[in-house]
Amino acid sequence: MVRDGPGGWDHGTVMSEAGIAVGRPPLDAAALRDRLIQPGGLWRELWVRPETGSTNADLLAEARAGAAEGLVLVAEAQTAGRGRLGRSWVSPPRAALTCSVLLRPDGVRPGQWGWLPLLTGVAVAAALRDEAAVPARLKWPNDVLVGGRKIAGILAEAHGGAIVAGFGLNVTLTQAELPEPAATSLLLSGAASTDREELLTAVLTQLARGYRAWAADPDAAWLHAEYLGWCATVGQPVRVELPGGGLLTGIAQDVDATGRLAVQTRSGLELVGAGDVVHLR
Repeated sequence: MVRDGPGGWDHGTVMSEAGIAVGRPPLDAAALRDRLIQPGGLWRELWVRPETGSTNADLLAEARAGAAEGLVLVAEAQTAGRGRLGRSWVSPPRAALTCSVLLRPDGVRPGQWGWLPLLTGVAVAAALRDEAAVPARLKWPNDVLVGGRKIAGILAEAHGGAIVAGFGLNVTLTQAELPEPAATSLLLSGAASTDREELLTAVLTQLARGYRAWAADPDAAWLHAEYLGWCATVGQPVRVELPGGGLLTGIAQDVDATGRLAVQTRSGLELVGAGDVVHLR
């Protein structure tokens, strides 16, 4: 039986492709709360659940019930996780970090909310650089890449004045467990650390710092510059697969003031708010 807390967990292992036993210890909820919930801090409550359908769906339900900003939900396994554009996202128990946070950016105009998933991508990439020593980059809007392969994805959903931002990070998935051939994990990338508690602490610390700076000054140029510093898409020839089946091909020129991708096509500059980007070189 898996439970929330340091004792009574099944510390499972899995064999990597090289025949090395990889530990998958459970998260210690009490230790995470001690690290992350501080007086005056953004995070006010943190739950670890052994399994759920979707951490985003759970927190959207909390938002509808009036929950305050700063709630964090982590699941050791998701059975009905959702990615962008309606895709499913699942992983073996304790092989990934699956986390959602509830935010209420009261002072930010809804037209600026498109920056929040991009800001979350920056937080994940920065944490991977600092904690796992991997060369993380971002593919617009917020896929996190290592070596050109997807290692993490982000989904932000709004309800009323609340935004739930969720991320899934592949930590100890083996090649056989990856959701798609173009994906990777920290284990497969030779990361310096696969400690999920350290990684989660690093991501949430980066996210709290960036979110508070953005909420205080959502029009500041710093976030645009910060995002471009991590973005592997701008400057690249791209194909953008649009919702509904449309396609755009051109050069990714910039990200505009609301987080949309500016693509220079043969017929002119197109601004893309949602879509799948394929780097063509």
